[in-house]
Amino acid sequence: MHKTVLEMKNIWKSFSGNVVLRDVNFTVRQGEVHGILGENGAGKSTLMKILMGIYSKDSGTLLLDGEEIDINSPKQALELGISMIHQELNPVLDLSIAENVFLGKEITKYGLVQYKEMQQQALEIIERVGLSVPTKQTMRGLSIAQMQQVEIAKALSWNAKVMIMDEPTASLTEREIDALFLIIRQMTEKGISVIYITHKIEELFRICNRVTVLRNGEYIATEEISETSRDHLISLMVGREIGEIYPKEDVDIGEVVFEVENLSVTNVLSDISFKARRGEILGVAGLVGAGRSELMETIFGLRTPSSGQIKIHGEPISILSPRTALKNKMAFVTEDRKVTGLNLIAPLRENITLVTVRQFVEHMRINKKKETEASDLYIDRLGIKTDTCETQVKDLSGGNQQKVVIAKWLLADPDIIIMDEPTRGIDVGAKRDIYLLMGELVKQGKTIILISSEMPEVLGMSDRIMVLSGGKVMGVLNRNEFEQQKIMDMQFGAVYH
Repeated sequence: MHKTVLEMKNIWKSFSGNVVLRDVNFTVRQGEVHGILGENGAGKSTLMKILMGIYSKDSGTLLLDGEEIDINSPKQALELGISMIHQELNPVLDLSIAENVFLGKEITKYGLVQYKEMQQQALEIIERVGLSVPTKQTMRGLSIAQMQQVEIAKALSWNAKVMIMDEPTASLTEREIDALFLIIRQMTEKGISVIYITHKIEELFRICNRVTVLRNGEYIATEEISETSRDHLISLMVGREIGEIYPKEDVDIGEVVFEVENLSVTNVLSDISFKARRGEILGVAGLVGAGRSELMETIFGLRTPSSGQIKIHGEPISILSPRTALKNKMAFVTEDRKVTGLNLIAPLRENITLVTVRQFVEHMRINKKKETEASDLYIDRLGIKTDTCETQVKDLSGGNQQKVVIAKWLLADPDIIIMDEPTRGIDVGAKRDIYLLMGELVKQGKTIILISSEMPEVLGMSDRIMVLSGGKVMGVLNRNEFEQQKIMDMQFGAVYH
């Protein structure tokens, strides 16, 4: 019989009269990995923040090991053995690994911090999660995966019974994901329960024992992972059959509109050449560090090439800045929407018109009425969920934020659209909306260059795939040549002619 370690019963939560959790129930067994699945805005983060004491529940009951508890702060949650590894890690970069592990509970003697004792104990803890580095080293020199290991070690130092992981693989390579899953399995073997939040449904089948689905702030179902399927989980999550996940449009592909010839950037890119055609989605695959984003930044004028040439409609073009790229009807949906794509504290209206703001200037002032009309048009066209274009972008879900980034560029009516990881960190329903939009754009004769780390996405949506490795092109595959193993071999340096 499975022992229940955590129960959340009949949880309600509202913000300013808006109900975000409605009578939600959630149960975790000892030593299991329990996934939580739901579209952006389903209530996953709110539920976990209640569990961590960041938010207070309006009503409902929390039970830990059968005892009713109230959690009023994150410190109290930690002391009870509940910890959370956030998607966006927040280490103190200039403190040592040991100081980060023992942050808030430093080992002291006669009022003095015992650094050597902390370093020794921290070493024992980080070795449990497979990290072998000196604990007096600062966090600044670690990779994202290593920082995550330190966060897990910190949670273990609090004798965690329940560990929440929020999108833990978002910034990890496949090898790092495998290492993380090994750590998770080792923890569950010792009786630690893991609550695993992800948008990557495939990961649920690799690591979870059960999965709970939330939709619009309500509990929908809890499924044994061995007794369910991807399609069933998606239908539970979105409340409808989603149909084909990658809706590839049948489009007549036209002439070459964009060419890159022998493009190099010192120590980054070497002799890159490729072509993209009207009505085509050209996929770009490669491992982290292959040079995909750096190539797109160079094409868009954010980096200076050391050699090479770019042609648009056969004419050589010198793109020295994003402004030049924009004049040549190019757009660039960047990889990190929160850092380079949006002004989070500004309203949708200002974000959507950011690239084309000069169109709305009359008599040295922005015509807010016209700006609002244009914004509302794209909010409607892209199905952005908001009550008004004056809503701050930070208050939108990840999928709706990504649609705002795309709307910003579509308002400029580009012919060549670079999309760098356009569906990262968004739910399956929002992903499908973006795939449908991509299909609509290429039917209009637009050219899309799609960079994606998700192999099914790049296989499902591309007409051709260019594979990069070490800043070089390993080859370009036509759709009838697509094979996952072949692409993986190319990503590791095999050349395909």
